Amino acid sequence: MAEHFWSSPQGRDPKRGYRWIMSMGATNIPAYILKKVSKPSFTVSETPHKYLNHTFWYPGRVEWNTVTMTLADPVEPDAAALVVRAIHESGYSPLTQDVSNPHTMSKKKSVGALGELVIQQIDADGQVIEKWTLVNAWIKDVKTGELDYESDDLVNVELELRYDYAHLEAIPTGQSYWNPNSN
Repeated sequence: MAEHFWSSPQGRDPKRGYRWIMSMGATNIPAYILKKVSKPSFTVSETPHKYLNHTFWYPGRVEWNTVTMTLADPVEPDAAALVVRAIHESGYSPLTQDVSNPHTMSKKKSVGALGELVIQQIDADGQVIEKWTLVNAWIKDVKTGELDYESDDLVNVELELRYDYAHLEAIPTGQSYWNPNSN
């Protein structure tokens, strides 16, 4: 009979929501200001085929959903400024800066501004047990916080990231999913 994690003192703990680290390659955003991140998720579209009184369903394309994250916005390092810099490095430049040389955003620059994004879940000993790598991630939406005279909460920066797909590496089993470099 197989032992379950909740009944075996020698077994491994289940994955815990507070045991994670995220690195954002090129942004210089330190891991310790990250408060929350959603793990990659996807939706499989569906197509119906109707025949007489019946409907038959077929799976369609896999569409990856956006990842959201929340950062604390300390004075140093200034998270809002780091995010604005990433948008600038993506190619955005207000026309008021140099009308004779307008810049526009591109996927290449937007992906390069963030660099490689990796979400790692860790165990109680700090060992990586699951690793997600977002492929071609770029910033889709930014909210730089809310100010309120009645609140003493920290100001947060919220990001929504779009990406093409994600690699999943399940470290304990050695399995790698959706990674073109794995077998």
